[in-house]
Amino acid sequence: MAFIYEEVNGGVVFKVKAVPGSSSTAVGGLLGEMLKVKIAAPPEKGKANQCLIEFLAKKLEVKKKAVSIVMGQTNPIKQVQVMGMSGQTLLKKLGL
Repeated sequence: MAFIYEEVNGGVVFKVKAVPGSSSTAVGGLLGEMLKVKIAAPPEKGKANQCLIEFLAKKLEVKKKAVSIVMGQTNPIKQVQVMGMSGQTLLKKLGL
């Protein structure tokens, strides 16, 4: 199965399976059509979501405000939107 993303409104939207409480924050590879991201922050008071946004912004070389969780704030499976990025650039920056 391949990583699936959708280009919308000058950005890309893709699914992330967040695994909070990990020893470090890193891409854990693909899980079906989703990107698996291990997150060092605990899943409380939005800390894991904030950590995910900061990590993806750094990894994809965009500003933090360009990255947002559009669905699944309280769910391990999230839809993340990155503005100002094409699907090809996303795949390249994630090394997929």
